[in-house]
Amino acid sequence: MYDQAYIDFLAHFHGTRDYFECHEILEEKWKQSIPLDRQSILVGFIQLAVSMYHYRRCNKEGAKRTAHKAHNILRKHKAELPLYGFNKQQMLSFIRTLIDHIENDAPYESVNLPIKDQRLLDIVHARCSQLHCTYGDASPMNNPAIIDRHMWRDRSDVIAERKRQLQIRLAQRGY
Repeated sequence: MYDQAYIDFLAHFHGTRDYFECHEILEEKWKQSIPLDRQSILVGFIQLAVSMYHYRRCNKEGAKRTAHKAHNILRKHKAELPLYGFNKQQMLSFIRTLIDHIENDAPYESVNLPIKDQRLLDIVHARCSQLHCTYGDASPMNNPAIIDRHMWRDRSDVIAERKRQLQIRLAQRGY
């Protein structure tokens, strides 16, 4: 019923607290399924993970901006939220509370998304065990490989693709 990428996203969100990995997992799925739809529900979940990543790193502006984006997208897709194991109102209220915490300079705390589907929770708990983590554990605040993960990645492929796309656009404009 639930896609493996989505299960992995939730396991990392609630277990390893590797929000960067959450982003990577769902971005890959999004690119394979509906890459041009920047308002996809998957993008809303990706933005939520990105917001948590920024929040934990004390980047309040980045956290606030991406949390607002997540809220706007997920609000547009509220009818679909039950298909992802959530109660519509609880999920949107959860994100609104997150935004309030960020805007009021509350310190980062690990949070659990308000999953209502017990079958999904059982699957995510099992996946956490496979990942050698525990559902609901606090973020490993002393692990720079997770906290500062964006600094550790190889972005040469991203940079090369951006350069390629720029050259295509310039060629189309006659430059």
